[in-house]
Amino acid sequence: MKANEIREMTPAELESKLVELKKDLFTLRMQHATNHLDNPTKISAVRRDIARVKTVIRQKQLEQ
Repeated sequence: MKANEIREMTPAELESKLVELKKDLFTLRMQHATNHLDNPTKISAVRRDIARVKTVIRQKQLEQ
């Protein structure tokens, strides 16, 4: 995801996206642990997306 796409989301959308990304990260970690993950770099990409979403959520909180 791009940071610009994330900034255009509403706070409710950001929260739902964060929950979705955390579920994806859990799934990827389980697949990695059982050797079913094809591309291990997906884990770091999802972690970066989570960080981006959390950063934008915090920025919007500080603006209010």
